[in-house]
This record gives sequence, structure tokens and C-alpha cells, in this order.
Amino acid sequence: MKPQASLVTGGSGRVRLTDPLSPLPDLTGRTAVITGGASGLGLATARTLTRWGADVLLGVRDTDRGERVRRRLIEQEHLRGDRVTISHLDLLDLVSVHRFAEEAARRPLDILILNAGISSVALRLSPQGVESQFATNHLGHFAVTAHLLPALEEGTDPRVVTVSSALYKSGVLGLEDLVDLEDHDAPEDLASIRGYSPGRAYSRSKLANTMFALELGRRLNAAGSPVRSFAAHPGMARTPLHTSYPSPLTRWATKLAATLIGRDPEPAAVAVLAAATSPQVVPGLFWGPTGSRSHLDVLGVPFAAVATDENAAQQLWAASARLSGVDY
Repeated sequence: MKPQASLVTGGSGRVRLTDPLSPLPDLTGRTAVITGGASGLGLATARTLTRWGADVLLGVRDTDRGERVRRRLIEQEHLRGDRVTISHLDLLDLVSVHRFAEEAARRPLDILILNAGISSVALRLSPQGVESQFATNHLGHFAVTAHLLPALEEGTDPRVVTVSSALYKSGVLGLEDLVDLEDHDAPEDLASIRGYSPGRAYSRSKLANTMFALELGRRLNAAGSPVRSFAAHPGMARTPLHTSYPSPLTRWATKLAATLIGRDPEPAAVAVLAAATSPQVVPGLFWGPTGSRSHLDVLGVPFAAVATDENAAQQLWAASARLSGVDY
């Protein structure tokens, strides 16, 4: 008899899921879409889902690299060639988002994992004039989800998993900054307007991710949709995400922290995988890994108050719809 995952309820509404991936789910015949699937957490997630039987579509910025990753994954996991596909996706550019979604939505979908992200980069604008971390980490995913919801509603136990970070708790939404970014063209001018900080911009994008996951869930429930929305995080993971910081000191400090307490991508992905597949993971908590670096449980914790302000979430939704041109 296969071991069953078990729930341990703690104080303050926390829930600990031991052996979170037991029994292993059978995903044969199901399709998962993963943004940022060519490396790090996204690739680790894709690899595990294919082992459980799922077909995966990986959204990648570099299609040449993505094709090499695809071939390697097929060879290493002994998969049929059509089990893993790639498609160009640059979340910074809403034109690319639309083209990717057109291809992805040609079949019923079961799992959408909003994984791709950039972290603490120097100030840059998207082609549509939005700060790059907000545009990539949140706005592109907002648009992708809107385009793919009809295909997800045709799937089996369809789920949207937004990959966020515990740093969302220090984020300040600052929608007025987005107005400034729309009204100015030169990044050097923008930096002086509000005192741009790469770290603060990253935290804001992760707050937007978390608020989006919650507001999406409320709207899906209100519409009677079969799609459910989850939020998860990998903790401190050893991924290429941390190599892009403009400050050498930040890169060094983050590398040291990842070495001391970080997890490799496959164990770090446990909460994302549980949110995507486990019948015991519920949407109302923020799910992340806990325990040792090699043998992990999954811990669901209540969201911080900064993410549960429904009025602010509705304002974020309206701003995202306006900036993306997407109407859910």
C-alpha cells in the first residue's frame, strides 16, 4: 500500500503537509504549461511532471536554448518527442505573450504554472512602457492567464499556480509609480522621480503576484469556474534568478545565502508541485517548502494582511487590465 500524505494543523491557521507528493499523482493525458521552463525551478518542475505522466509546454525566451533543454529532457527521461514542446515567450512584451497564448490554447490545459521571473534588475521599461520587473513577473502572467482560462476550463482539475516569494510581505504596491512609468520614456529620468530601487521593485512585483493569485481565486469562485488559483514559493532556491543583480555586493551576499541555506531546484519545487497536483493543498494558504534541504514537507501559511486587502486587489486588477489591454 502506498504511503499517504498527511496534514498536520498548527497554530495561526498553518497547515503542514508531510510527504506532500505521496502517493505520486498519475498525470497521464494531462497538459501543463510552465513559463520560464528552460532552467532552474521551471525546468525542475517540468522534469517531475513528465515523470508523473504529464505533457509539458515550456514558455522560453531563448528558443535555441529551449530546444537544447527539450532534447536533453526527452533523452534523460526517455520520453516520446511530443511529450515536451517549447514556444517563445517573453513576458516583458505583451505581443509575445499573445502569440504564445494563441499556440498554447489550441488544446485543453490542466495546469498553468506562472513561474518565470526576473529579480532586482536595473531599471528598464517594457515595449509598452511598464517597469520591467512588474511587467515580467506580474503583468505578463496576468495576460497569459486571461488568454488561457478558456483552455483550462476544459481541463481536468484545472489549476493556476502563481510562483511568488515570501518577500511579498515587504512590498508596496505603489500604483501611482506605474502611472509615472507610463508617462516617461527615459529610464534615467524615472530613476530620479521615485528613487527606483531594484530590490523594492522586485518585492512589489511579488506582492502583485500574490494579490493576483488571491483575486483570481475570488473571481473564479464567483463565476462558478472549475479552475482554482494557488500561490506557492520555493524558499531560497539555487537558481539563475539570483545572478542578475546589478550590485556585486548583492550578488555575493545572495550567493553566500544560497550556499548556506538554499535548496537545489528539484527539492525547492516541492510546494509548487504540490499546489499543482495535490488534493490536500487548498487555495487559501501560501504554500512553501519546510524541513531539511533534502527531505521536505510543505507548509501552508495564512497570507499577510498586505496581500488580503480586497480593495487594493481590485485596484491592481483594474490597473493590470488597463496596462495589458486584456479583459477577463
